[in-house]
Amino acid sequence: MFAEAIEDILKDQCTPAAVRAIEAGGSPAALWDAVAGAGFLALLAPESEGGADLGLADLFPVLCHFGRYAVPVPVAQTIVAHALLAAQMALPSGMVTLAAAFRREADGGITCALTPYGLLADFVLARDGEALLLLPCAAARRQATGVNRSLTATLTWPDAAIADRVPSGCAILPAFGAALHAALLSGAMSRVFEMTLQYCNDRVQFGRSLGKFQAVQHQLSVMAEHTAAASMAAEAAFQGDGKAPSLLAAAMAKSRTSEAAMVVASTAHALHGAIGVTEEFDLQLLTRRLHEWRMAHGSEACWHKVVGEQVLAGTLSLADFVRSV
Repeated sequence: MFAEAIEDILKDQCTPAAVRAIEAGGSPAALWDAVAGAGFLALLAPESEGGADLGLADLFPVLCHFGRYAVPVPVAQTIVAHALLAAQMALPSGMVTLAAAFRREADGGITCALTPYGLLADFVLARDGEALLLLPCAAARRQATGVNRSLTATLTWPDAAIADRVPSGCAILPAFGAALHAALLSGAMSRVFEMTLQYCNDRVQFGRSLGKFQAVQHQLSVMAEHTAAASMAAEAAFQGDGKAPSLLAAAMAKSRTSEAAMVVASTAHALHGAIGVTEEFDLQLLTRRLHEWRMAHGSEACWHKVVGEQVLAGTLSLADFVRSV
């Protein structure tokens, strides 16, 4: 029900033209108001706090749609932030993103490097030891990455006293950050594969469609395998009765989806040829996000280490670990 409802909104409000406009510096207000006004920011919040108290399994397809439509605002991050903050403080009004990194400076300032949607967000929720900090972006200096149309930014606050301290929730922030980006990657990869398959069936070369050539069929098959594996890994992170993904499940999901993102993006552009990198063609809206989301909250190398440490710390053989997990 929620997945279908959000897709109806995104079809109307998150068109490729709207995405391009926001990336170019246009106002995200119309898109943000459409999603926030429909109540989607409170999907995970408890019913006692006015939320939908949605389970993780039902949240997954909603997040995938955000990936499929290359949503250029931090809706997924705000949903998670509201769930973490609902019982502890008055919810902030506006867009909240999750810090991928946090550092206290020697002069008393705070830096959150390479924060997803850092150029647009109104607040950043960051993990500081055993607590969370809610940081207003209006008081920060924002530094863009320099990557064309990227909304990621490094934010620096000169005075740490500007932050609101939240006592609990820090333990699950890394897992949520990894899992939600795995879901976004899964949705974006599915859409990229669909676009590539359609293009190969429609594009005619040497008297037949590209999809009839065996070499192209092989590349499409590999692409489909990675897309399906990434989707299964991401969905597995959103199983169970808990209110947050486990760290191990999130680590496996993010490592597998990040690994697949490079293969899917490169294969898509190889099969599309020169048209795929043009500003007018929609493919680059998604593949740019595959590369960006792959790095957000840790690449595959980062999360492979977490999974490896879990394997070495246990008593199970590798085969038993795979079967049990």
